[in-house]
Amino acid sequence: MSKAAAVSEPIAELQPGQYSDGHPLDDVHYLESKIILKPERFTSVKSFLEFGKLVAQVAKAADVDFEPCYRDGQKPQIREVVFFDTEDFKLYNNAFILRRRVLFEDGFAAGEPEVVFKFRHPELQAAATLDVRPQVPGEYRIKFKAEALPLRDRLGGVRMLYSHNVQFGLNQVLDVDGASLRQLSRLFPCLMQLSPSKKEHVDLVNQMIVEEVLVDLGKLDFGKGVTAKCNAALWRARGDHRPLVGEFAFQAKFERREEFHAKAQRRCEEFFLSLQQAAADWVSLGTTKTGVVYRLNGNAPQSHE
Repeated sequence: MSKAAAVSEPIAELQPGQYSDGHPLDDVHYLESKIILKPERFTSVKSFLEFGKLVAQVAKAADVDFEPCYRDGQKPQIREVVFFDTEDFKLYNNAFILRRRVLFEDGFAAGEPEVVFKFRHPELQAAATLDVRPQVPGEYRIKFKAEALPLRDRLGGVRMLYSHNVQFGLNQVLDVDGASLRQLSRLFPCLMQLSPSKKEHVDLVNQMIVEEVLVDLGKLDFGKGVTAKCNAALWRARGDHRPLVGEFAFQAKFERREEFHAKAQRRCEEFFLSLQQAAADWVSLGTTKTGVVYRLNGNAPQSHE
């Protein structure tokens, strides 16, 4: 079975290499599988749980243990998400994504807003070779993910993206809103390859503030120590609450490739492919959550998604 049609060997082998300071290339430590869903299906917590029941049914058929985590009266998580880019989407057109996210509890921001900077590419080596490490005081976290998505034009297959991410607290830098691309390149040196100028500034993409409604559904156990928490999310426009896009996702973490046992990979594959078919009425093909935000005003930026 080819890589385009299976998840049995989803993560390519990384060739040895290093960054300019001698640090070895970052390697993938997460497999995150995502299915983009029609947003109009999510109208209440009950509708999230309806999808959770479907997940449980498919898991059982695929011999995957599923432990639901939702409790009666539990409130969805609410997060605010915004993207920043130049007027002509220079970041996104070159496979970069710059995002700020903050969690809300009982109507108020909880914790420090989080800045996430990504380089996303269909080729592992290209994603790994790009050094995303920022020039910020304090700590930051690298999260390198293999992302499994359905094929763009039909159900029952898989395409891979490799997302090389770094995240840190907003308090470690000045807010990026309104910053010039030249200023950003001091924060993220890898952006120097874009020949940034002081005249190019970043602003909210399509002036959109996204309100994310997220419900944790449970934990999938693929055996051999491979588990993955799963959730469903709705993105809607802040203000008029217009639904934008939905998503189901589950993520497994591993320190070494050999921890992701072949039998667990096969179960992961069967579950992912089967869920696409079972949830056909829910699925929206050919995009990502980020892609939906970028195309809100009819624009068609180029990307590696």
